[in-house]
Amino acid sequence: MREVRPLRRIIHILSLLSLILVSCPLAGIAEDDPEKGSLNKPDRLEWFRDQGFGLFIHWSVDSQLGVVISHSLDVQPRNNPGLMQYDQSQLKELLTNYGKVDELFLDGEAMGLRDLAWKLDPNIIVTRGAIKTPELTVPGMPLPGPWETCMTMGTAWQYQPQNEHYKSGGELIRLLVQTRAKGGNFLLNVGPKPNGELPIEEEERLREMALWMFVNSDAIYAVRPWVITNEGDVWFTKKKDNSALYAVVESNTPWPRATWKEFTLHSVRATEKTEVSVLGQSDEVVEYHPEITPKSTWHQEKDGLHVRVLQAQRLQDNFRWPNPAVIRITNVEPALKPPEVQTTGSVVRTSGEETLEGSVLDMGDQPSLEVTFEYRPVSGEDVNSRTAAWTATPAQTVSKPGLFTADLKGLDPKGAYEFRAVIHHPLLPLYGAELKMKR
Repeated sequence: MREVRPLRRIIHILSLLSLILVSCPLAGIAEDDPEKGSLNKPDRLEWFRDQGFGLFIHWSVDSQLGVVISHSLDVQPRNNPGLMQYDQSQLKELLTNYGKVDELFLDGEAMGLRDLAWKLDPNIIVTRGAIKTPELTVPGMPLPGPWETCMTMGTAWQYQPQNEHYKSGGELIRLLVQTRAKGGNFLLNVGPKPNGELPIEEEERLREMALWMFVNSDAIYAVRPWVITNEGDVWFTKKKDNSALYAVVESNTPWPRATWKEFTLHSVRATEKTEVSVLGQSDEVVEYHPEITPKSTWHQEKDGLHVRVLQAQRLQDNFRWPNPAVIRITNVEPALKPPEVQTTGSVVRTSGEETLEGSVLDMGDQPSLEVTFEYRPVSGEDVNSRTAAWTATPAQTVSKPGLFTADLKGLDPKGAYEFRAVIHHPLLPLYGAELKMKR
């Protein structure tokens, strides 16, 4: 078979981003509790969490035609011995004939397949099929343990030559940052053309992300969530050894080179050893501006850590790089205790109303808080995919921990919905788990 050099070059570029995952498309849907019975090793899951960013190449019959072929056939390998044997033989071939495979994504029912994968290689990590893998959405809050968001570049998983609308490179970088701030891994999909080449739109976005990672990858690899995920447009990650905190500064407008910005980080408290810098620059020189000394500075006040930093990077010839800059801060402590909220359940009343229930577990450092619920329809979605927007119930004010509720009217009696409890802290909203309504 003729080697497809353009795809090979892109894979080389992606060495800045991640390893490539093997995917096994299968008939059926994923289990609701993928972690039950998992044999993923804790030390391998820790390694997985350190990676942060992966690539999923969607290569199937769909990609040859540029259309979607329905996958909704009600055929499960566990109910079809011939199909199970076929899937197992394919899986064995993938895991034994092509070198070391670190991760396996089973896009369907994992029963009878993930255990074979662990038998063939006890160190392999099964992602979908053994950990939570939300699709086309980023959860509101960090999920416990390892998890992975799966995201398309455009609207389709496969190559779609017509009517495709791609996310911008900046949008993809922001999704990556927000996923890492919440403790998840970001699995980005690409769809090669029938000849194996990537569409130029996908290549352009991968190159933009690769450049951003070249400068800022310290804020993505081997990081865990901070005490809160973000303060407005500033998102946080921290090294898992607590050696550094990263403040990723998003903006709707480019930060012009050779200009100063000041930020107050309310959740951060400095120590005597604190140092502040900007990733990708030395704090010593600004190109064409010898009169400027771009030294980052900070001072602590009652309302938080005040930092003053300069954008010294060029990255584009118009000096207006539009993507987030990253501030590195060492030897700091949390300056606040965030509140905690729990989504507890729902009750269907005889009147047809739905009562949503949540609980404030901890007020944190706030004397009062606004609480609410958010809900969205999930009819027609599979176990992992979520595309509908959230709708909020009217806000309530609470002054102590305890139960709170909200009544919903007018929902489609045949529809399926999920909901979550929300606390509105002055710095950011905080969310409980997402649960399905009992209908």
